[in-house]
Amino acid sequence: MRPLNFKEYSFRLKSSENSIHIFDIVRKKFVVLQPEEWVRQHTVHFLIKEKKYPKSIINVEKQITVNSLKKRFDVVVFNSDGSIKILVECKSPDVTITQATFDQIARYNIKLNAEYLMVTNGLNHFYCQIDAVEEKYTFLREIPDFSR
Repeated sequence: MRPLNFKEYSFRLKSSENSIHIFDIVRKKFVVLQPEEWVRQHTVHFLIKEKKYPKSIINVEKQITVNSLKKRFDVVVFNSDGSIKILVECKSPDVTITQATFDQIARYNIKLNAEYLMVTNGLNHFYCQIDAVEEKYTFLREIPDFSR
């Protein structure tokens, strides 16, 4: 897999069923290593190691229903009250981040009401803070570190 715009992390990899699998430390299982999964796993490690979020408050690839359609978010980080602090949308490094990507995460966020959004293809990262009252978002240089 190609290098990404994250620090280098050590991952557990294994070869199985004619494909490479990477260990997801949140889901506690090996998953097939695809380009988007490479980005997702780097993002999880970034949140845990750089931003200091405990892995116990992170969920990876869970199903939600948006406008009666079943969708899967990539990563969420919860607040202590169960609300969502950060919603992350990961794309393959070969996928250019476009308005359609922001539209996708915005649709998910109508359901999830996250305080912050992160969109990444592993090469480019975008961070936004959501103002639900004013119904607007502000781009940030980075998302906040974990604080109790």
